[in-house]
Amino acid sequence: MLVLAMGTAQAQRVEGSRAAAQGAYEAEVSVRSQSASERNTGFSRGLIQVLTKLTGERAPQQRPDVGAEVRNAKDYVASYDYRQDEGISPTTGAPTYGTTLIVRFKPAKVDELARQIGVVAWPDPRPKPVLWLALDDGSGPRLVALPQASVARTALDRAKALGFGLGLPKGSAAEQAIVGAIWRGDTGAVARLSKVYVPPMQLIGKVQRAGSGWKADWIFLDNGRVAGRDANAGSDARQVIASGADVANDALIRKYVRRVPPKPVVRVQSVSLTFSGIDNAREYLELIGYLERHPQVGRIVPVSATPGAVTFAVDLKDGLADFRSAAAREGVIFAIGEDDDGTQFDVH
Repeated sequence: MLVLAMGTAQAQRVEGSRAAAQGAYEAEVSVRSQSASERNTGFSRGLIQVLTKLTGERAPQQRPDVGAEVRNAKDYVASYDYRQDEGISPTTGAPTYGTTLIVRFKPAKVDELARQIGVVAWPDPRPKPVLWLALDDGSGPRLVALPQASVARTALDRAKALGFGLGLPKGSAAEQAIVGAIWRGDTGAVARLSKVYVPPMQLIGKVQRAGSGWKADWIFLDNGRVAGRDANAGSDARQVIASGADVANDALIRKYVRRVPPKPVVRVQSVSLTFSGIDNAREYLELIGYLERHPQVGRIVPVSATPGAVTFAVDLKDGLADFRSAAAREGVIFAIGEDDDGTQFDVH
């Protein structure tokens, strides 16, 4: 597999390996094709996934100025890969095929965007609470343990999408007997039995028939203390079971995510700057080189030239006042006048 030499790199995999998202800064997105336009849309959806995991925001793209960054998500991508998935249609039984885009984002760049939203991301690796799920489909409540992991799959997958993991008990005889405690809400008994697992966090769920649908009651325990509680109902048992991951996620966010004042959004300022004192071509080229390398300077467009002076239209990322201050420290160009709004510079 060819690793792209320029732009966003496609990850290299060896024969037989399976691409998958791992960790808080990676995402999986279903796409219709491997075209550039579909890929860029996938990058944006993936960045929303990652920001949701990091910040706990349900719709981070709706935050001021974050939407523009999400639309330009390709700048945040470290590498990407594709996976071809085969399944069976639940309605026709025919084979189905899908393409999944796996995106790995640049952690430092994503963290900077998270700070712009106003959060400090919760730590990694993240805790993996134990899911104690009792299910009654009409034949009496029973424990969903590791051997029955497929029953809890939607909750496990939902937790993974939110950036953490849920574990299941092994299903020993003593653990099977805890179903009664789960059903009557005896959280202390569940917490005591769960001490063999790390961390001391439990998501306790009671899922049962409710008319033609299903209902769930959820309790999240953190070191024996109730840190979250919710109920959910619906016609699809899988979706009702998946709702438990949201209860755990909300509790973990309250525990770990630290809110901070949002980082001020810096507006790019476009100005016309005139530079005088240019006596020859070498000095002109040195000026151009200085501006192109300057971290505060974006786009540079020549506007006019007269003997000994030149005017450029320049995008300043931190504004004119900060650029004048930086120029004063660097000693390559010198602002003419004391006014922070002055656009005249001398080249020495």
